[in-house]
Amino acid sequence: MSNIASNLKFLRKKKGLTQQQFADVLEIKRASVGAYEEDRAEPKYELLRKIAQFYDLTMDELANDVIDEKWRPQPKSNASNLRVLSITVDGDERENIELVPVKASAGYLNGYGDPEYVAELPKFSLPMFKQGTYRAFEIKGDSMLPLPSGSVIIGEYVENWHDIKPNQTYIVVSKEDGVVYKRIAYKFKEEKGLKLVSDNKTYEPYWVSSEDIIEIWKAKAFISTELPGPSPEPTMETLTSMMAQMQKTIKSVVDNK
Repeated sequence: MSNIASNLKFLRKKKGLTQQQFADVLEIKRASVGAYEEDRAEPKYELLRKIAQFYDLTMDELANDVIDEKWRPQPKSNASNLRVLSITVDGDERENIELVPVKASAGYLNGYGDPEYVAELPKFSLPMFKQGTYRAFEIKGDSMLPLPSGSVIIGEYVENWHDIKPNQTYIVVSKEDGVVYKRIAYKFKEEKGLKLVSDNKTYEPYWVSSEDIIEIWKAKAFISTELPGPSPEPTMETLTSMMAQMQKTIKSVVDNK
């Protein structure tokens, strides 16, 4: 559970503001402030970000820390996606895996921080994923062949982007490109962001800036309705390529004798 309600009340009083004065600052109704402080409602993502900026906090601190007289902020780092991540839980308080289908990926860019939107996504659970926060994304296109279009990638939420490991695959959610499944070329760079690489080499690598990135999920598994079949029969083109490679290898061995 978040600590938004108690933190909002403490911070408002510490700043010497009435509920009406705080509401005026945020350009909302006073009754909304009361509802937030009494934990009868939670601010939507954009409002929560505005409140965090007003108090010079990260959204993660505002939602999850216990802010009181003893509390001290942690050093800020731009490498962490420090914001509230909306999740859902089952009847036993275990986190669900929410599925973001291709048809919902555009809406996800606007609703990823909205608990009501996330609650409407299809959800399921898998016994092998008990610890951590996971989400499933349906991918489209042929940029990550041999993984077929329509596969579902199950990703684990990456909070600190410095934990990203090169040459591994991730779901990257960005404002410009939406939801993409790519291989990461290098570790995260504050000044440049991430270089994304497709396994299908007909697609050129490209950079996505730090400011453009919304979420990152480390790929842990995939689900596909296409079962692997027998290896395709070699074509004349592939046979010619294989022969040329063999000739190069034989020549290299002879030259080194």
